[in-house]
Amino acid sequence: MVSSYKAPPARTRESAVADISAVAEEGEFLRIVGQHVRDARARHGMTRRMLAHDSGLSERYLAQLEAGEGNLSIVLLRRVAAAIDISLARLVSEDEPAAESELIIERLRHLDEAALTEVSKLLQLRFGLGNVRSERVALIGMRGAGKTTLGGLAARRLNWDFVELSDEVEREACMRLAEIFDAEGQAAYRRYERQAIQRVVRTRERVVIAAGGGLVAEAASFERLLAACYTIWLSATPEEHWERVVRAEGDLRVTGGESDDQAMADLRRILVQRERFYRKADARLDTTGKTTEEALSELLGLVSHGLNKPIDD
Repeated sequence: MVSSYKAPPARTRESAVADISAVAEEGEFLRIVGQHVRDARARHGMTRRMLAHDSGLSERYLAQLEAGEGNLSIVLLRRVAAAIDISLARLVSEDEPAAESELIIERLRHLDEAALTEVSKLLQLRFGLGNVRSERVALIGMRGAGKTTLGGLAARRLNWDFVELSDEVEREACMRLAEIFDAEGQAAYRRYERQAIQRVVRTRERVVIAAGGGLVAEAASFERLLAACYTIWLSATPEEHWERVVRAEGDLRVTGGESDDQAMADLRRILVQRERFYRKADARLDTTGKTTEEALSELLGLVSHGLNKPIDD
């Protein structure tokens, strides 16, 4: 009896090289995923310990993931997406976008940042809230930039209300900030923050809003703030942030239990990750080395110019 078994074809040098190339390419993909996780964590101001707490994963696994040594399951998902010819993001998305949305995204995908900025301005002109922005000012920036101090003083000079967005988040959640993070995690905080912004811009005018430093990491919340408010970025050097928050105020939360050197490195990384979003503000005020009176004078000047609103001395 003749066997029907056929030996598999011998591996060629070309196929072996292709396999090696594929492995190297997938390794690079895992490295990029790890970098994205690390960058996203920095934008949200999360330590690895915080992310482990909120995600239920071990710090060891997260360290491996950020080092490009993550679980290969994501590589397999990427192969499936490539075989179907859709993006990995589309494959794992929990939402089913409208057909027109997908077409618009495809058009936008080929534009550079300058063109996208122009598109954003056109959308704001066509679909934005128009003159309503002239009745609200939002201050964004890292902790220690002076949002609360300058915001409160500016509101008093304008005879407007002052809103600390973190207070509105607590009101939305019916619990203190620390309780939100401990019980529900950062994702829940961002959800309450988004709801608080929606409520404030829907119900309040003639108001100065001090937003949380990490709000820019949440696209939906930041877009709503930009659309509804004249937005000013209060900036400062990392050293100035450090001096104001840790040295002057004695607030050690910024260190997260780490050494000063490591905490400063984390602070710099957060600034780098957030800066491109902060730059989307309508105006910028660098408060580095300035007294409260000097910074307030410049802030009122920006508000007066941006909103075409004279301010009495």
